[in-house]
Amino acid sequence: METPIKNIYTVLRLNRIIVLAVIGFALISTLSAAWVVYDMHQKSLNNAFAISTDGSVIPLKWVSQRENLEVEVLAHLDLFHRYFYNIDASNFENHLEKALWLGNSSVDDLYRQKRADGVYNRLIQYSLVQHVVSIESQVDLTQDPYRFTTTTVFEINRGTVVDTYELQSTGQLIHVDRHFPHNTHGLLITNYFEQQLRKVASDTPKN
Repeated sequence: METPIKNIYTVLRLNRIIVLAVIGFALISTLSAAWVVYDMHQKSLNNAFAISTDGSVIPLKWVSQRENLEVEVLAHLDLFHRYFYNIDASNFENHLEKALWLGNSSVDDLYRQKRADGVYNRLIQYSLVQHVVSIESQVDLTQDPYRFTTTTVFEINRGTVVDTYELQSTGQLIHVDRHFPHNTHGLLITNYFEQQLRKVASDTPKN
């Protein structure tokens, strides 16, 4: 005949088995849910969706994020250097305003320094035309912020002569919110510095 104590031990053992089973089931469910979420996230990184004109959802394959980033970084640098250095008496205010949207205070400080040095006043006074010939940038995308070195070749048309210069500038790029139409790439130039400016050709008579 079973005693009350034996009955209690039996009930406790059964309760323990039930509790362990519930914990095990909960753990398996949690891990399964986590895996499903992770798998969905990984798949979402490689797919995007668009809505067609009839309202249906169309899956689209994303291009490699790395390739997109490189394209946007180079486009951002090209745009900035063209706005900042491709200027003349008629457009410099508009171009510089657009360039300042693409960089932080380091760009603004350089602009103020050039302004204080009379660079833009001479542009107006002598009707100079500063034309960008080429822009080549090298960017390290392995670490954020992205370091870059840009070589900009530009000409200064002084009316009777054309001087050609090569400018090497450096800086870093960080991610910011996209701002249409001022900063469509969602990147910002920081720590911008003009490292070296040299004349690469002698005075060339204007044809």
